[in-house]
Amino acid sequence: MARDQQAAVLNALDVAKTQWYHFTAIIIAGMGFFTDAYDLFSISFVTKLLGRIYYTTQGAEKPGTLPPNMSAAVNGVALCGTLAGQLCFGWLGDKLGRKRVYGITLILMVLGCIASGLSFGSKPEGVMATLCFFRFWLGFGIGGDYPLSATIMSEYANKKTRGAFIAAVFAMQGFGILSAGIVSIIVSSAFDHAYKAPPYSVDPNASLVPQADYVWRIVLMFGAVPAALTYFWRMKMPETARYTALVANNAKQAASDMSKVLQVNLESEDVQIMEDPDSKAFGLFTKEFARRHGLHLLGTTTTWFLFDIAYYSQNLFQKDVFSAIGWLPAAETMNALEELYKIARAQTLIALCSLVPGYWFTVAFIDRIGRFPIQLMGFFFMTVFMFALAIPYHHWTLKPNRIGFVVLYSLTFFFSNFGPNATTFVVPAEIFPARLRSTCHGISAAAGKAGAIVGAFGFLYAAQSTNPAETDAGYPPGIGMKNSLIMLGVINFFGMLFTLLVPEANGKSLEEMSGETEE
Repeated sequence: MARDQQAAVLNALDVAKTQWYHFTAIIIAGMGFFTDAYDLFSISFVTKLLGRIYYTTQGAEKPGTLPPNMSAAVNGVALCGTLAGQLCFGWLGDKLGRKRVYGITLILMVLGCIASGLSFGSKPEGVMATLCFFRFWLGFGIGGDYPLSATIMSEYANKKTRGAFIAAVFAMQGFGILSAGIVSIIVSSAFDHAYKAPPYSVDPNASLVPQADYVWRIVLMFGAVPAALTYFWRMKMPETARYTALVANNAKQAASDMSKVLQVNLESEDVQIMEDPDSKAFGLFTKEFARRHGLHLLGTTTTWFLFDIAYYSQNLFQKDVFSAIGWLPAAETMNALEELYKIARAQTLIALCSLVPGYWFTVAFIDRIGRFPIQLMGFFFMTVFMFALAIPYHHWTLKPNRIGFVVLYSLTFFFSNFGPNATTFVVPAEIFPARLRSTCHGISAAAGKAGAIVGAFGFLYAAQSTNPAETDAGYPPGIGMKNSLIMLGVINFFGMLFTLLVPEANGKSLEEMSGETEE
């Protein structure tokens, strides 16, 4: 009897027409991802500025740069926090409910953004240390948003458009990356016009006091704005009906919650509260879970891990790639704010032309052609374009060919988002049982962030090696960049192979995919 009552609730969700609340939920959950992307990627715009402010000595011939270990720490520490947050909040989302811990993630993000901009210290190392500390906790809040937002959206959606709804939440990440660039452009341009410094050849420190120090703080603190604006609406969202019905075993409450936000043909008083003793048949660390979902979890974790190595390497170090091929001017020819402006402009152009369209192509086609084909296609084209950039690398560094390099590089971003960047987020929210869905999504996402950490730390050092023989022959420094691009191509190829472990969820209910109907 209890199963029949649960089935009535779940079927009502599966066949519910697309309604205004579905789009409201996309915005509420998506603004968290907007903030996530802004916070994670805005640091890539300001790292060179931090080097100029804190590591340029008076009378130096060249602008300062962050030491490699410091640059890796500043870029990677938020990813470490994100990994921890994904595991912690993923588990809490299944134990306490999605809604009860959903607001905590936003509070951590707001406080983390503000504190990052207020980083302090009497020495450069002190400022960097406090910045890293605050960004770790910012990342911890960001990590919680991954499993909770994906799970909430999957459990609200109907099965016909579920993939598009989850992908639309994730697509807000593109607008976050785009906004990070736009804010950096506006702030740097405004301060640069207010105080125009002489060329570095005349006075290398002229632009650093005090305007440049304000700029990076404003850019980082702006990330608190969208998170703060979303908090009230996030707290008004009811618990998902699937969690209430399948995990809390309260089908009556689930029906009541649905009726408040969706027009469904189910009256709450028609459903009785009954405990189903078989509803928790197996846990995460059991042979039954390994038999049913072990390969699925292996597939979602490995593909996300491999993809994020490539994706975060590309995103966090775009400026280094563009500098290596000569698309950005030499630092000595610009003051600090001009350099930030040109870095932000270049990366915003890439985001506008390739990143954002890729996300929304996935939204448009994921429920038509399926998750598996999109992920396989994305990994395939990322592999092809990475090798096309890497093998004739020195051909692309010649000035007439730089635009071709940028075009191919942009296409790798397009197919990452019209591909595994979106699908690795969508699929774990669909294929695991409700009582383990948030936990398994958190584990999969944490594997991805482990890959991002490998990318953030590994790519930084790999790309710095040079070949003196080739530089003496007239090639610009950057053989290390070539080898790094080859490695990323190989990683994408293995991502394509591990995609074969991931099942197709298109057109199926969550319970059908997870096997809960069999229980």
